[in-house]
Amino acid sequence: MNFVGIVSAILAALFMGTIGVFSRKTGLNPEVITFFRLFFGAGFLVILLLVSRRLRLLLTWPTWPVIVNGLMLAGFIIFYIQAMNLTTMANAIMVLYLAPLIAAVFAHFFLGEKLNAPSVILICTALFGFAMMMEFKLDFSSGTNHLRGLGFAALSLACYSSFILINRTIRSTIHCYTRTFYQLMTGALCMVPLFITNFPEISATNWLWLIGAGFFPGFLGILLAVVALEKLPAATFGTLAYFEPIFVVFLGWVLFAEHLNTLQLTGCLLILTSGAVKGYLTTRIATNVTC
Repeated sequence: MNFVGIVSAILAALFMGTIGVFSRKTGLNPEVITFFRLFFGAGFLVILLLVSRRLRLLLTWPTWPVIVNGLMLAGFIIFYIQAMNLTTMANAIMVLYLAPLIAAVFAHFFLGEKLNAPSVILICTALFGFAMMMEFKLDFSSGTNHLRGLGFAALSLACYSSFILINRTIRSTIHCYTRTFYQLMTGALCMVPLFITNFPEISATNWLWLIGAGFFPGFLGILLAVVALEKLPAATFGTLAYFEPIFVVFLGWVLFAEHLNTLQLTGCLLILTSGAVKGYLTTRIATNVTC
């Protein structure tokens, strides 16, 4: 059954959603945050493999699609953070979260993961609920940087869509730990040229925040996303991925006093309902898994 995949997808969305907190708390450059999120994430995975005596999994050649997906992972994160620096978070995340829908449509036509009527309705309902959370608007009121920000958001969208689809096509003989480690390390190494000549001073407090970024949205978030993508169709993962913006909104409310209005709360309810129904339908389908 797909219960493990569903739980993994939801938890991945929740852990991924914490990156905004770590980014805001450190105040460091996007490339620095991205590097340590991925590098420390890979380090935590190595510790897990050492404890479980499965370090030999890293001796397996991960294949080129895994390496390419590491590039997509780095691009997805760095472009998203850059977009948030140039435009509003609402604009950036509104564009980014077209990715699960695009991935599901692509998988329908090219990967044989056919969308049935309930899947289409649930995906569209989740997308509509997300639009309600954003109050059906893109804000251009703050100047010309918004256009650049939307450009970076579109690049993040392309990378995130590719990350979802490539993980769906990687052959199942490559263990999820192997592919996760090499994706994390490839993404981290991509960031090094961007800050190596101007490495910032990092306080002891910020080191703790960076370790947290490596553990929660880095190690746990990305590992669980890879596990979920191995077990679930792109459409199901795409629907459940909308739990991330809900959690982002919740963290903003709890930690930064960013309140929701009735329209936004209704949008959250639509997304949660769509994810719950999609999860229930998916648990009725058995799949072969390797993790």
